[in-house]
Amino acid sequence: MTKNILMVVTNTEKIDQDHPTGLWLSEFAEPYVEFKKNGFDVTVVSPKGGGIPLDPNSLEDEQPAEWKEAEEQLLKTGQLSSVVFEHFDGVFLPGGHGAMFDLPNEPQLQDGLAHFAENNKVIGAVCHGPAGFVDVELSDGTPLVKGKKLTSFTDEEEKEMGLVEQMPFLLQSKLEEQGAHFVAQGNWADHVVTDGKFITGQNPQSSQKTAEAFVKALG
Repeated sequence: MTKNILMVVTNTEKIDQDHPTGLWLSEFAEPYVEFKKNGFDVTVVSPKGGGIPLDPNSLEDEQPAEWKEAEEQLLKTGQLSSVVFEHFDGVFLPGGHGAMFDLPNEPQLQDGLAHFAENNKVIGAVCHGPAGFVDVELSDGTPLVKGKKLTSFTDEEEKEMGLVEQMPFLLQSKLEEQGAHFVAQGNWADHVVTDGKFITGQNPQSSQKTAEAFVKALG
């Protein structure tokens, strides 16, 4: 049976007038390529649907040729509200600072993540993607991340970026507040944490290995 993977990406294109943002391309493209290479069907959605803004800082002079199909998927994404979560075996949230603004408190995403957790399906995220976990509760009111061993873009990395004041919250601190057992490595370390079917990566440098761990968790 082919595995069906849902990837949820941000629509947010700016932090403020001085800081354009969006999806961090490699955090989407590397996992997308890895999932397709393993024969998975991949559906890409966003809260509003449509074309996806890319963080200008994530665009190199020339993208790898193998990313072409992934980039084409971002020209017209489906809308999160149209998703039937029962049809999917796993969900993956790439980051980019845009994710900090529209993935938290997104009701459809919260419902979906609770569904994946309660049905023992694989949940993956990298860098700022775990912003989508914030305030998600299971049906008994337990926070999604409570007791989970995980990682994300760290407070120290945010400080080094100089964007602490521009963020709605610090992601590491928020996840810890909600009961996560947060595991950080040094800034920009390639770092992945696996806790059962919960797979998280710290930063853009961790995208490939996070995708590989996600594939392994899917079996």
